[in-house]
Amino acid sequence: MKVFSNISKKLEQLCSCSCLCRFTWFRLRGNQFALELFYFLLISSIGFFVLQSLDGRTTTFTPRSLDLFFTSVSAATVSSMSTVEMEVFSNDQLVILTILMFIGGEVFTSMVALYIRKFFLKVSPKEGNKVDPSMSYLKPHSNFMNKTELAILECGSNAKSEVFSCETVSTTDVNMEDLKFKSFKFLGLVVLFYLVFVQFLGVVSVLIYINVISSGKKILRRKGLHTLTFSIFTVVSTFANCGFVPTNENMLPFRKNTGLLLILIPQVLLGNTLYPPALRFSIWAIGKFTKKRETVYLLENSRVLGYHQLLPSLHSSLLTITVLGFIMVQFILFSSMEWSSGSLSDMNVYQKLVGILFQTVNTRHTGESIVDLSTISAAVLVLFVVMMLVTLYPS
Repeated sequence: MKVFSNISKKLEQLCSCSCLCRFTWFRLRGNQFALELFYFLLISSIGFFVLQSLDGRTTTFTPRSLDLFFTSVSAATVSSMSTVEMEVFSNDQLVILTILMFIGGEVFTSMVALYIRKFFLKVSPKEGNKVDPSMSYLKPHSNFMNKTELAILECGSNAKSEVFSCETVSTTDVNMEDLKFKSFKFLGLVVLFYLVFVQFLGVVSVLIYINVISSGKKILRRKGLHTLTFSIFTVVSTFANCGFVPTNENMLPFRKNTGLLLILIPQVLLGNTLYPPALRFSIWAIGKFTKKRETVYLLENSRVLGYHQLLPSLHSSLLTITVLGFIMVQFILFSSMEWSSGSLSDMNVYQKLVGILFQTVNTRHTGESIVDLSTISAAVLVLFVVMMLVTLYPS
């Protein structure tokens, strides 16, 4: 009897928790700001409790609970602000911070929103996976609609039951709605593939570089960092534009490792301002090889599904030109004012070129640095401030 009593109590607790979660979800899903706030508070709180339960690297210094919570929030919101040095965290804690940065990044959160919207698409049970036109909230693009022969839906309403019924639905309408729904699912798969592939390629490249170049491996050995953890942590942080690095000096110890800097530069751009053009190019490339109708539909009707990171062709081109233009302006000005300064004095010409490129790219994005900002001139600091003010986010 006691066993059945305990089981019934557990079931009651589960039912109450389920009802509470469903109630919270239905209250928040209509408010995007409240939903995002709830999401970041949830993952930050979970991250804090996990970080607090794990042991640090040393027993001589233990971060306060407030410092751990601040770091957890900073990682989840990819702001890269910290009140403690990064080398106080153990390998397990670095893994938790990596997860927080991954699920808090721009590309991941936009993908989550995309899948949530797909979940609430109304599907007609008679048509299988075809969307019911009378229930769909997705409004088609005018250019696409002009090419399609549409039928007029004559809908009548029953005042007593307040239920709307459609008398006629054309086959063309159903096919078009079906194409929109398939395009929605296809876009979610492309974003997921993009998110995993770009970072996987970055992690593999960093691993190969660290294992081949002895200077990079010596730095990690001196710092007591695992090569795999460093590679994943740094790539995820760079792609999410967080800026956390497992070393206390950020990227300063790797200022002469030009290969590592060149690997990380694309991660900076592909995870932020160049994400929309890269996403559009990915859809175009997949369409060239697979000849899927969904690719053509997405490229010609980029605003139909409401995924703001999928920009039209002209906007993507202008965004690419703007990003590269700002980088070029920074590169020229930084080089002209700091080439012979003390911050770059111990580097050769090639190292200076790569280092300045890395620094200028990161100014508007992650905030990773290969120089001590206190040693550069005030004019360059003003330049950095201006470039941070004109940062263009893909959303």
